[in-house]
Amino acid sequence: MDSMGIGYEKLRQINASIIHASVSGYGHRGPFAHRAGYDAIAAAEAGMLDITGERDGPPTRPGLGLTDMSTGLYLHGAIIAALYSRRETGQGQKIDASLFESQVSLLSNVAMSWLNVGERAARWGTEHPSIVPYQAFETEDGYLVLGATNNRQFRVLCQLIGKSELASDPRFVDNSSRVQNRAELKAMFEPILGQKTTQGWLAILEGSGMPYGPINTIEQVFSHPQTAATEMVQSLPHKAAISGRIKVLGVPVKFSETKPTIRHPPPRLGEHTDSTLKGMGFSLKEIAYLRDKGIVS
Repeated sequence: MDSMGIGYEKLRQINASIIHASVSGYGHRGPFAHRAGYDAIAAAEAGMLDITGERDGPPTRPGLGLTDMSTGLYLHGAIIAALYSRRETGQGQKIDASLFESQVSLLSNVAMSWLNVGERAARWGTEHPSIVPYQAFETEDGYLVLGATNNRQFRVLCQLIGKSELASDPRFVDNSSRVQNRAELKAMFEPILGQKTTQGWLAILEGSGMPYGPINTIEQVFSHPQTAATEMVQSLPHKAAISGRIKVLGVPVKFSETKPTIRHPPPRLGEHTDSTLKGMGFSLKEIAYLRDKGIVS
């Protein structure tokens, strides 16, 4: 942006109240500031891949670009804060966000354990490092995530799977003991949970107060009654779609006084080229030249 003459320092001379937000790979200072940024690279270099994957297995990339998306969310919050500051002071400011810094921040409790007590994180698959049981178990036809975050829940869970005696077993009497004897407890639970379908276990667990949920496929997510009830899929007109409409994800936060909606479909390639360039002072002839040369769409 600076090389194009539209960096923050240049723009603030024109308008001191401007808020200039940017995202980079590693930030604008430090030895890696010049490097390009990519989601998986930042996730690798900032530690996320090291703590993700099966126990004793290789590092695993998450199924989504979490570093990219999290950086956008951080930047979104920063822009809102800058707007509030400008309302109070009349001054704009420059906001820098980076994939690397965002990912370091997301290390959260893992980072605190290392920084303060030198505890190195491990890969746990779906298991929880300090709560047992709290993981995915294979059922007859899928997977189910079950958790017992306290002794009462563990007693309830043992009753529901037909193994009440495990709650009083000295090896599993409290969470500390269960963590210490994780492998033994897991070996007892796995064959039991594999005897029924996921829906069969969901019916048993319903109303128990236990934390549980199926591992749904994408198809199941979008046929889920809660997805429909919370309007997480919306339909919009779109000229590029054969049907004339396109489905998009809804707004994941709700307001008491305002109904959030997706007002506009995603733009087609080049849809706003003319209006953008006109706003920058380009003439129709100049825009036609740029398009003819393949510089813009």
